[in-house]
Order: sequence, then C-alpha cells, then structure tokens
Amino acid sequence: MHFDYAKARENMVEQQVRPWDVLDARVLEAIATLPREAFVAEANRALAYADLALPLAHGEAMMKPVLEGRTLQSLLPGADESVLEIGTGSGYLAACLGRLAREVVSIERHADLADAARARLAAQGIGNVRVEAADAFAWDAPQAFDAICVTGAVESVPERFLSWLKPGGRLFAVTGRSPAMEAVLVHRDVNGTRVESLFETDLPYLAGAAPRPEFSL
Repeated sequence: MHFDYAKARENMVEQQVRPWDVLDARVLEAIATLPREAFVAEANRALAYADLALPLAHGEAMMKPVLEGRTLQSLLPGADESVLEIGTGSGYLAACLGRLAREVVSIERHADLADAARARLAAQGIGNVRVEAADAFAWDAPQAFDAICVTGAVESVPERFLSWLKPGGRLFAVTGRSPAMEAVLVHRDVNGTRVESLFETDLPYLAGAAPRPEFSL
C-alpha cells in the first residue's frame, strides 16, 4: 500500500506544528519541504509525521515534530549565521537548521549515528552541515557560534557550552528535572548571560548531563 508522505507532512504542519504557535515562514517552509521520513528508520517510517518521539539506537530519540518546530523558531538562525547542534541523532533537526543557517556543525557521541546522519544529509543534498563524532563534554570547539541548539535536556546549561557562543549569540536548551522541565533561550549579552523562559516540556537528558540521583532516608 502506498503511503502518502507528502500529505502526511502537510497534515503535520497544519495540525501539529502551526497550532503550537510555530508561525515563522522560514521555519514552516523548512519543515514542510524536508522529507522527515528520510531521516527515520525503515521500521518507523510510517510514523515519521506522527505526534511522537521516535526511537533511535543507543536509547536516543527524535523529538516530536512540534518540539522540533518550537526549537527552530526559538533559535531562528539567520542565513548568515553559524550554528552548533549538540546531539545529532537522526540528522533531521540538523537538516532543518542547515536550511535556515549559513553553516551547521553537529556533534554526536555515537559514531554509528553520526555516520547515518551524514549519509542522510548527503542524500538530501544538504552540504552546509558538518557532522562530527564527539562527546560534547570532551570536545573542543574550533570556533565560536552565533547560535547553539542542545537537543537533549540538561539540569542546568554547562558553562562550556556557553563559552562557545559569540557575543550576542544565543543557546536553546531544555533545563530542569523531569517531568517539570523548561525550554529556555540563553542570550550572551555584553553584561553576561540572560535567560529567557520559553515553554514547559519534557525531554530525555543529554548523555552526561542527567542530574545525580537524590537519596533520602
């Protein structure tokens, strides 16, 4: 049976993403034209446009489409800006960022996920995204970035991530403890950092960023 991915993509935009206040024209165009199913494992391809977080290897997962849309709109890279993505996963969000920004560097701690994402990006002809296999907590950034997108939750934003921002840059992250987490945009202003609260959500932790378990008697 033929599955109409184009129709499913249109329904995702109109029934999931746009109603969640994702209204920026460039973001909607990126989501509406990129084939999300090309970034999803064959077994889950029919669910590519469902309102679900889809599983990847190593216990990782793709964000729900609505969260991807809000993430992109919150960060909103300009066509002349450089972006760092921490946590490549499937490569889909990196592809969307590549449609919006001048260049994207995406780091992924699992080499097999990094390889798969590179292949998917190449198949879509996206040449301005570079995927590196690296652990964000051991990686040295080769440059400073206008915007940083952290795709896994952190209890609090690590200082090393903020140090990779250019002055005037911003970082998107989901912070706190599950299930009461908060998406924030951290701005690197001249007088220090400023945190802008965006919306409440819940997201699996970035590897190495989960809070230590609390014990009580």
